[in-house]
Amino acid sequence: MDEGFGAVADAFAGNFDDFPELGAATTVFVGGRKVVELWGGVADERSGRPWQQDTVVPVFSCAKGLVAVSVHLLAQQGLLDPDAPVARYWPEFARNGKESVTCRMVLGHRAGVPALDASLSFDEIAAWTPVVQAIEEQKPLWEPGSAYEYHGQVLGFLLGEVVRRITGYTPGAHFRRTVAEPLGLRAWIGASEAELAGRARLVEAEGRPAMPGPEHLLTRIVTMNGALAFPGLDQPHGWNDPALLAMELPGSGALASASGLAGLYAAAATGIDGAPRLLSESTVTDAVREVSSGPSWLGLDMGVRWGSGFLLDSPSFRPLLGARSFGNDGAGGQFAFGDDEFGVGFAYVANRMVGHGDDRANRLISALRSCVGAA
Repeated sequence: MDEGFGAVADAFAGNFDDFPELGAATTVFVGGRKVVELWGGVADERSGRPWQQDTVVPVFSCAKGLVAVSVHLLAQQGLLDPDAPVARYWPEFARNGKESVTCRMVLGHRAGVPALDASLSFDEIAAWTPVVQAIEEQKPLWEPGSAYEYHGQVLGFLLGEVVRRITGYTPGAHFRRTVAEPLGLRAWIGASEAELAGRARLVEAEGRPAMPGPEHLLTRIVTMNGALAFPGLDQPHGWNDPALLAMELPGSGALASASGLAGLYAAAATGIDGAPRLLSESTVTDAVREVSSGPSWLGLDMGVRWGSGFLLDSPSFRPLLGARSFGNDGAGGQFAFGDDEFGVGFAYVANRMVGHGDDRANRLISALRSCVGAA
């Protein structure tokens, strides 16, 4: 670890004292160079296997960052217009009131299709095409663009199909061949058997709030109408199940190490190890323009601000470094973001799902803020 970042190390150690932390890691890049890489604790509570430098863990909705980077790269290459209708790339999508839905609306959770009416099986979800067909038939819950609600799983499939129509590759395969493999990042949507070996196993903290009932929209969003078990840590089709982590679930099924996620955002914001940055300054400017904030369609207001595919600096919910911070969090407390003003790529991952009052990542970001001179 570089001198000048001791506050991050102190905060990381403090999380083990102040929270029911089990195993965790955090990595920080500044100016394209790794300045912090910390890990500790236990990767698998059942065996006591320790967390290693390269340990990967399910990171839930941090997956959306992988998809969003892919979409913005395609836009940067002139292959996708975020403000064009989805139907330009996927003609069959233009059914049942979705003709005006743009890629930007999907990126900002404004498309009106946060959940599907169709009840698909786990195997159908894994097969991809049944989900695509269900999205084609879906009617928006509101006039597209007029409101927002978190598109927990549908965002990944919807944008993923746009990526597939443009490139010929599913989003996990496209990200792997264009970003993860060239940069050597341990971050995947759809992991191989070898990549799944040695992963950290998720556990829940005692007293973690339960999900609402199965008919509640939030539960339907997360579980795809009950086909997925959330978090389902000891159940088939939950987030410890190799079958779920091996399939492409681009809204919430990524597996990554802290350095893999931090490296992604550092590559996007500054480039790493002397390589050119993935996302240009103008692309980041487009991505960090606020698209959604305030009360959601369900009337919830957690203080979240959304750009195009990324969570933005949200002072009352997730205070980051400033106006050019962009990232995504995960249901297990994981968080990763980049910032090209401060030249930062950051990630924190853990295997203990704390739930309400989980301030672990925020504490690390607060420490980082003091190290890089952010206000």
